[in-house]
Amino acid sequence: MSRMRAAYWDPDGDRYGIPTFWWRGAPPGYATRRQLRAAGLRPAQPIAAQVLWRGVGGTRSAYLYRVDLARPKRTATPAQLRAVRAALTARRTCRVCGVTRSYYIPRSLGECLTCADPATFPEEEAA
Repeated sequence: MSRMRAAYWDPDGDRYGIPTFWWRGAPPGYATRRQLRAAGLRPAQPIAAQVLWRGVGGTRSAYLYRVDLARPKRTATPAQLRAVRAALTARRTCRVCGVTRSYYIPRSLGECLTCADPATFPEEEAA
């Protein structure tokens, strides 16, 4: 075991407060948020352990959760999905001309590219 790996080996949590493992050294039964999400789960408990490694800018960390305590991901209700769809449509609708574009309206302009500067941007068809 290299000295770098040994620096991050603390399975009892004496040095770092929670069980700590080196990169790719966590035992089975632990997963990151992304790994849980890929499995259709969500964490339902506090952080159980961490992984530490040397990276760009210093020591990096990833928190681990116990897989056996994870719960299924919650699904959005039909009302929530409608609200998201309406919000995304509003981001594509120009306040000046009222046309729904195929792209999101830049917040810096507050209007579609055609209304912002008609000479610069060619006329485009509504989606």
